[in-house]
Amino acid sequence: MIHPNYPKSFSHIGITVPDIKKAVDFYSRVMGWYIIMPPSKVLKESETAIGQMCIDVFGEDWDVFEIAHMSTSDGIGIELFAFPHGIKEAPDFNPFNTGLFHFCVQDPDIENLMQKIVENGGKQRMPIREYYPNEKPYKMVYVEDPFGIVFEIYSHSYELTYSSGAYQK
Repeated sequence: MIHPNYPKSFSHIGITVPDIKKAVDFYSRVMGWYIIMPPSKVLKESETAIGQMCIDVFGEDWDVFEIAHMSTSDGIGIELFAFPHGIKEAPDFNPFNTGLFHFCVQDPDIENLMQKIVENGGKQRMPIREYYPNEKPYKMVYVEDPFGIVFEIYSHSYELTYSSGAYQK
């Protein structure tokens, strides 16, 4: 029997973007994410399972949107949405308000990935920092994609970054 507090795994994250084709291009070229399902249209219709599901989630105030599915190398899903009548400008960055304020990816070559992001229309939001200078060689940086979505890059895994004794010189 599985313990009731067994840690749940992460399945996917949904991100709304202004232009689905540009987002799929950026995330596949720069981040290396696999395209599982290319951009497709979803219509508001109660006759299909996906249409009814989206009515349940989004309500009645929409007619059509585009969706694409991508995946990271470790199988985490990235679900991209583009709504024709949504706000296309980048959201204000406000980590003080309740809600999701970033996601994080991992790459041992943090400098190169950050540079690719910047070269492809994104931004570096801070200098690359070491979490434990002179103790562990773990680095992090916050960046933005070309659409203003803020995310973080770690050089090492989350568990290694925060566990004591995970790295011995």
